[in-house]
Amino acid sequence: MLLLRHGQSEWNALGRWQGHADPPLTALGRAQALAASRSLGALDAVVASDLLRAQHTAEIVSDQLGVGPVMIDTRLRERDAGEWTGLTRAEIEEQYPGFLAEGRRPPGFEKTKRLADRVMGALRDAHVAFAGGDVLAVTHSGVIRAIELALDHDGTMLPNLGARWVWVDDAGMALGDRVQLIDSSAVAAGLNET
Repeated sequence: MLLLRHGQSEWNALGRWQGHADPPLTALGRAQALAASRSLGALDAVVASDLLRAQHTAEIVSDQLGVGPVMIDTRLRERDAGEWTGLTRAEIEEQYPGFLAEGRRPPGFEKTKRLADRVMGALRDAHVAFAGGDVLAVTHSGVIRAIELALDHDGTMLPNLGARWVWVDDAGMALGDRVQLIDSSAVAAGLNET
């Protein structure tokens, strides 16, 4: 199973924490999804978070690869950012001094274990539904990092269209490699030329 971070959203472009907020993809985000579809081989299924940025990324990839329909699973949603939803890092630092540097979060911020548990449930269900198949799960950076932490790896934030292979079987889950499906600067340059 390949866990893929969605294309650039309007709030990614502004540096705003999204959580469960639902801003759409930018033109660059749509171009990134199209470019990523060219880097993928054959897939048996595509599942996605219900948030627009992930759902639209999945639909673009699915259309290009002729795999579908995209199966939506709300458990693949990004972490609830609580009080930080819509804020930039500078605004968080202003309103919650020292929290980011100290790894602290506000009360409404979804805990990593809760996030990992719900996402792992979705991945196990996808494994059962598409047993033996290659599945693309279009989701969010916070989701992928929570899975990495649950499987004893502390990864950095993934860029848009960054991905992580996760091996899911009846015995459990294991991490595979991280991959970057696109060269973001080349996609942006190509978009600027049109």
